[in-house]
Amino acid sequence: MTPTPAVGKDTMHRNPQPFTPTTTTTVTVAYAGGDERRGPLTMGQANMIRCILRDDPTHINIHDVWPVPEGATSAAVTDALRALAVRHEGLRTTFPHPPGSAPVDQVVAAEGTFTVTVLDHSELPADPAGYAESVARAARAGRFALEREFPLRITLLTVAGQPAYLALAFSHAVADASAMAILREEFAELLAGKELPGLTSLPPVDLAAVEASPAGLRKSEASLRYWERILRTGPQEMFAEPRGRRPGTDEEARQLTLRSRRGGRALAGAARRTGHPEATVLMAAWCALVAHRAGQDSCVTAVPSANRFHARVARSVTTTSQDALLHLDVRVPTFDALVARTWGAVLNAYRHSQFDSVRLWEMIDRVTAERGSHFGRDVVFNDVSALPAPLLGTDMQNGGDAEPELTWGPPQALPTRMLAFTYRTTPQLHISLWAAPSVFTPEEAEGFLSGLVLLLEAAAAGDVPMEALAEVTGVRPAERGPDWLRVDGCWVSPDAVREALGRAVGGLPVRVQVTEASGAEPYLTAYIALGDTSLTPAEAHRALTALVPAAGSGVLAPHRYVLVENPPAEPDRSDAWRRLNTIDEGTGRSRQV
Repeated sequence: MTPTPAVGKDTMHRNPQPFTPTTTTTVTVAYAGGDERRGPLTMGQANMIRCILRDDPTHINIHDVWPVPEGATSAAVTDALRALAVRHEGLRTTFPHPPGSAPVDQVVAAEGTFTVTVLDHSELPADPAGYAESVARAARAGRFALEREFPLRITLLTVAGQPAYLALAFSHAVADASAMAILREEFAELLAGKELPGLTSLPPVDLAAVEASPAGLRKSEASLRYWERILRTGPQEMFAEPRGRRPGTDEEARQLTLRSRRGGRALAGAARRTGHPEATVLMAAWCALVAHRAGQDSCVTAVPSANRFHARVARSVTTTSQDALLHLDVRVPTFDALVARTWGAVLNAYRHSQFDSVRLWEMIDRVTAERGSHFGRDVVFNDVSALPAPLLGTDMQNGGDAEPELTWGPPQALPTRMLAFTYRTTPQLHISLWAAPSVFTPEEAEGFLSGLVLLLEAAAAGDVPMEALAEVTGVRPAERGPDWLRVDGCWVSPDAVREALGRAVGGLPVRVQVTEASGAEPYLTAYIALGDTSLTPAEAHRALTALVPAAGSGVLAPHRYVLVENPPAEPDRSDAWRRLNTIDEGTGRSRQV
């Protein structure tokens, strides 16, 4: 799946003014001493390269800022960078490929060069860390040349020649947030004169070999089957409601950051009381509140950081950016029961987070075409609190007296409806949230994070009835009109289906009928008046499916299409359509759901 790296850092307090350095110089640094190697891509690399070749570089490239300890020289900084390049094969990796094609191999160089741009200043601005952040973010512009470019763009900020910060942009083909944190930690240790321990996790070429082994291929196949079950039966959009947009349409969302000591204490208390890890309790609370707000029986959320739980990749400097997909049924009587269910569901999701991303997307396209839907990566929850907080640029802030403290930050393009990063759980609960403005007003976004703290506090005090979530948290479920109903596990608006199908078939008269059988979910039948037009049920289904990603929320293809010649005299009466002579009928779905 496609990650969302553009919003992966906490930047809520950073909005510096432009600042001009005194001088700009470029230093070329040579490295040598590694091994030259070649091999196939890892599954994470292939997933990210697919995004790199397709997406806006400012969205897919990632960045970080490394403070340079006082007294360190520029030579010491470049020596440390050189040592990291030699130590980690991922930093010496390029991806050769002919123009117009995607790479299939990675090549590790034994030696080479990289450049460091040195920006010297007479002084730094009042917010030096924010200024460094802006320099690093600006370096994300421009696509990395995968076949030849060193995968780090490095800028050293100095004051009268004395290093202060490194501002770096990374190719997401060789690093993710965890890899950046590892490099930042090792950089600091090198500058402190420490000897780095031996590598314990696999380099990318060896990781690719493990993935391509019979056991690795079986794991990938099992992951695809797991995803397919969810895609065929789970909700296709979590936030299906009249004001919502389709999951395939991007929006700009402002960053909302929560810092709460109350939340940290409550999470710890709820974990002690339930006997489950804090991460599990927080995930259960997140899913409970998302499903409650969305009015769904289950929560489907992507968990991008899940695939570093194995020792062979825990400290590998590469990208492991593949989603774990959590599908959690929230139909339980109490929060404690949900926490118990979450533990197993999370482990199951983690076990199925390694897959061939090309085959995954082929499967997603096939299944959603058959179902007549559009699967949306609506909700993303990225818990990086296990990484050392200072390595993520999220040192604890001493804010005001407000509790919880909520702060708005800059907007970002959001290819999802709801994204959260958990940076810390102690002593503060520190979460940044990006919520699509089409489904969350600013007040609702603030209420959601505040409600999360209230839920944790209630769970620390005792078990919470799931039916009491609105009372406990103040978060209200989505409002839908009386015509909305559940079809195939999805919230659907028959009026929206009728309007979308009418557009898909060129404005032909359409009627969508809801049939509710006793003891079974309702199903949809679409009547289409052809006139002189030639059309088959399969063609109508394909036309609608092609339109669904750009259609409004609540659109799912009918189960059956009935083609008639002309509309009845009373087109608003379903029984009038049923009495017409049928020209053709059938389903466009090649597999029944």
